[in-house]
Amino acid sequence: MDTRRFAPKDRTALRVIYLESRKNAFGWMDGSLFKLSDFDHDTEGEKIWVCTEENNPIGFISVLENEKFIHHLFVHPSSLGRGVGSALLCACLNEIGRPVSLKCLEKNSRAKKFYISRGWEIISDGNGIDGQYQLMRFYD
Repeated sequence: MDTRRFAPKDRTALRVIYLESRKNAFGWMDGSLFKLSDFDHDTEGEKIWVCTEENNPIGFISVLENEKFIHHLFVHPSSLGRGVGSALLCACLNEIGRPVSLKCLEKNSRAKKFYISRGWEIISDGNGIDGQYQLMRFYD
């Protein structure tokens, strides 16, 4: 497993990862509304790292660098639980530094557990387009 910066050749695979991961993680939402092209729109202007296995993307993280805000961290459902998310966080944090923040949807209990187990703290609650969320911060 390797992590590296995004390259244009990754776009097709990351579109699929984003689509499949959201359908898998956001079961309370209408998955038929998710589109492959959402990746392009939702990560526009963001810094992206990719985790690969045998040169095939299996996950990505995207960041609003000026705000030190992690906007997306998605792992293909077939690669969950294998350290992909941790590797992506490590690569990202090593480059952008700390503190860093993110929003985690309240109903996404797997993601919330993932972040808390790695030392992230909930600093506030909020309500957005996709539902209630917790704003989390990592200081290290």
